[in-house]
This record gives sequence, C-alpha cells and structure tokens, in this order.
Amino acid sequence: MNAWNAGHLAMDAVWEAEIGPILWFQGLGDWLAHPFGAITELGSLTFTILLMAVVFWCVHPGTGARLFAVVVTSGVLNFLLKALFYGARPSWYSAHVTRHVAESSFGMPSGHAQNSTVLWGYLGVRSGRRAWLWAAAGLVLLICLSRIHLGAHFPSDVLVGVLLGAALLWAALRWEDRILAWWRGLDTPRWAGLAVAASVLPCVAATLWHHLVRGDWTVPAEWIGAVPTDPAGATLTDLYGVCGALLGGLVGFTLLVGRGWYGADGTLLSRAARFALGISGVLCVQVVLDVLTVRADGLAEAVASFAAYALIAFWASFGAPELFVRSGLAERPEAAGQGADENTERG
Repeated sequence: MNAWNAGHLAMDAVWEAEIGPILWFQGLGDWLAHPFGAITELGSLTFTILLMAVVFWCVHPGTGARLFAVVVTSGVLNFLLKALFYGARPSWYSAHVTRHVAESSFGMPSGHAQNSTVLWGYLGVRSGRRAWLWAAAGLVLLICLSRIHLGAHFPSDVLVGVLLGAALLWAALRWEDRILAWWRGLDTPRWAGLAVAASVLPCVAATLWHHLVRGDWTVPAEWIGAVPTDPAGATLTDLYGVCGALLGGLVGFTLLVGRGWYGADGTLLSRAARFALGISGVLCVQVVLDVLTVRADGLAEAVASFAAYALIAFWASFGAPELFVRSGLAERPEAAGQGADENTERG
C-alpha cells in the first residue's frame, strides 16, 4: 500500500468517525439552522470584504491595510491547501448529513474557521480591550459550530482551520512591523516582483498539481452524498481569486504610501459617503467583469477570477482613497495636520 492510498484510507476513517457527532448535532433540531445560518455569514467572504472596507475607508487606514494583508494571506493559504488535499465535506461524504448551505470547493481546512480566527482575532487584539478579545473568541467559536451544524465541515476541518488561523495571527502580530519596515525599504522592481511572485506562484503550483498529479481524479466511491459537479475546478477558481486580491492590494497600498497615504477622519456623513462611493466602484468593476467573462469556464474562469479580484482590490486600496482625497471626502495626513499620530500609520 503506497502513502497516497494509506492517507486516503486514514481520512476515510476520520470522516466516518465524525459523521456520528455531526448527525447528533443536527438532530438537536432544524431550527438551529436559522441562527447558525446568520452566524456563519460573519465569517463569509462577502461580510469580510465589507468589514475590511469599513475599517480601511471609514475608521483607520493603517489597521485596515494590515487587516487586509493578514486576512488575504490566510485566504491564499487556505485555498492552496484545499486545492492540495481534495477533502470531502460531510454532505458529500454521507447522504445522511443535511446540507443547509451549498459549497462548491473542497473542505479541508475550513475557510470560515481559519479566516474568522484571523479576522476577529486581529480586531480583538488590536482593540486593546479584554472584553472585545473575549467577544471575538466567542464569535469564532460560534462560527465554527455553525459550520459543523450546517453540514459544511467536519470537526477536523474546523480544528485545522482554527490552528492555522491562530498560527497566522500570532505570526502577524509578532512580525508585521518588521515586515512592513522591510517592504517600505524595497525599490519598485523588487516590491513589484515580490507582489507578483506571492500572488502567482500559489496559482501555478495548484494548477500543476491539479493537471499533472490529480488530473485523473474522480469522486471516490465512498462519497455517497451530493457532490457538486467540479469541486477541483471551483477550488482552483477560488484560489485564483484570492491571489488576485493579494496582488491588487499589495500594489495599491504600496502606491498609496508613495502618494502620501490618506486619513479616514471626518464627520459621520463623510465616512458614509466614502463607503458608498467605494462600494459603488467595487460593484461597477464586478458588473463589467461579469459581462466580459460570462462564458468563461475551466482555467479561463480561474484567470478571469484572478483579474477581477485584482482590479477590485486595487480599486479599494488605491483608486478609492485617491478619489476620496480628490473629491474632498478625505485629506492627506500631512494636510490634515495629523503629523505622526497613529491614524497616519501606513500600510
């Protein structure tokens, strides 16, 4: 028996043991699907994008930029591992598990668990308040439980996601200042080359793995639930999308620093106007790209996803702030007389 088959059998044994607890949890009542469905959205991609936009455009640009960097890096790692592991979801593996949410990508590790640990953990720590940190921990726990009850993840998926998220969070809090200082010291060819490499190499690695190593993959006979048509392709597309966001954000933030950054101070009305204008730009870019790529599939769809999220992240990190300044909705930190206070903390 080779290592590949041994690993496959080991995962089957783990999943089989976890089906019982999932069925027991779901057996507590379908009514739990409604509150858990709402809670799980607090770890979703859509909510995460909106929250990061609010922080960066309306509250504290420095914290927002750092939050974006660690959350998107977490997303790249998560989808890269999904693309390598080809892990089942409970409702794919067992026909007895009720699928309360539809997911098209592979399951290991849980993206909701990993990214919510990073997102809410970072905000909780940076708040400087113990109550907020405990609230963040409680929210992460509820999000993790929601993924199990909704039939989206095995407990092992969630556990691995939390551990990875905690490791990334610890690394970010420990080394972000050093990394930021190093990044600012790079000349344009170097930082641009590193941004491209960091965003493109995971896509290349996953694509080669998908086509050269797992090219003959089919749904295992043990998976007797409702498996989507092409989970491998969907996972690859998701990876390309988050890698595109990483590229757009790194380029946008770095260029914005070169222009003098911007301040998020202002009245409640001006902050709301910035958010409305920024989100309008995001929606416009998304609609145009959807029209242009409506017939794309396979690798073309993945590349289109990369381009779409790169443009959206570049707009959010550079285009929108520049428009805010030019329209009078925001000022450069120096013009606002903020000097070197914490609100001008760059990137």
